[in-house]
Amino acid sequence: MTATAYTLAVVLNLFVVFIGARFLLQPRPAAAGYGVPAKPDGDAAFLTVKGVRDGTYGVLGLVLPILVGARAEAWFMLVVALLPLGDTLIVLRHGGTRAVAFGIHFATAVTLLISAGLLFTV
Repeated sequence: MTATAYTLAVVLNLFVVFIGARFLLQPRPAAAGYGVPAKPDGDAAFLTVKGVRDGTYGVLGLVLPILVGARAEAWFMLVVALLPLGDTLIVLRHGGTRAVAFGIHFATAVTLLISAGLLFTV
């Protein structure tokens, strides 16, 4: 169980780092993948904010189990699950599809909660 818990946490955090990097390097395609395409004349600064936010959370999630341990990472995953739940609502409220809202964002929140549960058992 320990290897599964840590592996899932590392994979999820690396994925968040990747998403953050994508928002920094390819902001408009990343926004489309998020479920709410950016307007061509919109302010790209907000896409950069998302990239920095996601990248920072991913790095923090990678550092926590090394420096503090599984329990801290479990609490982190539990709290961070609020972000994709919020993303689900954002996509739904701003014209995104239900498939993206639930298939990507809500599913991510559930996966984070599973990860937290596994880490709490370590």
